[in-house]
Amino acid sequence: MFTGIITDVGRVSAVEMRGDMRARIACGYDMAGVDIGASIACDGVCLTVVEKGDAAAGAPGWFDVDISAETLSKTNIGANGWAVGREINLERALRLGDELGGHIVSGHVDGIATIEDAHDDGDSLRLTLRAPAALARFIAPKGSVALNGTSLTVNEVDGDRFGVNLIPHTRSVTTWGRAQAGDAVNLEIDTLARYVARLAEAG
Repeated sequence: MFTGIITDVGRVSAVEMRGDMRARIACGYDMAGVDIGASIACDGVCLTVVEKGDAAAGAPGWFDVDISAETLSKTNIGANGWAVGREINLERALRLGDELGGHIVSGHVDGIATIEDAHDDGDSLRLTLRAPAALARFIAPKGSVALNGTSLTVNEVDGDRFGVNLIPHTRSVTTWGRAQAGDAVNLEIDTLARYVARLAEAG
């Protein structure tokens, strides 16, 4: 489980197709404290560390992940491709006693949203996104969504479109400072919203 609070911005340093896709991600984490088999959310996708290396001689630490064809088909990893040099939002898995600063995020992406508009709104960046029709009903004003792994509050909803604001701090510590119209974004809806909708159907 995760919180949607990004703790590092990693960089894809190598990509290899070997049945599944293998990617190496350079990061600022102390990899001595990350176990093989640990889960790290990469742009909101929960992936398993299969190899790792510590920082050495000025080079950053790194970890390798395997990405299945199913994950490629359901996320922006397949839609955009992870080219070498691409920056991605990272979050390590929630540990007992950690502060829950965002909302409960599973790291299981529900679908891909598309940024339709991005413009400055005061000091913030305002985005309008289009969600897949099957997921739009789970998105509510003042509810939560995870976009590329980042916990964000929904401002307004209009059919399958919804808006969010990103404050300067969020833009500076994530990849959101480079967001632009046309970008494909990993979308995870709020688990609570899913269950409320199911209960409403049952009633």
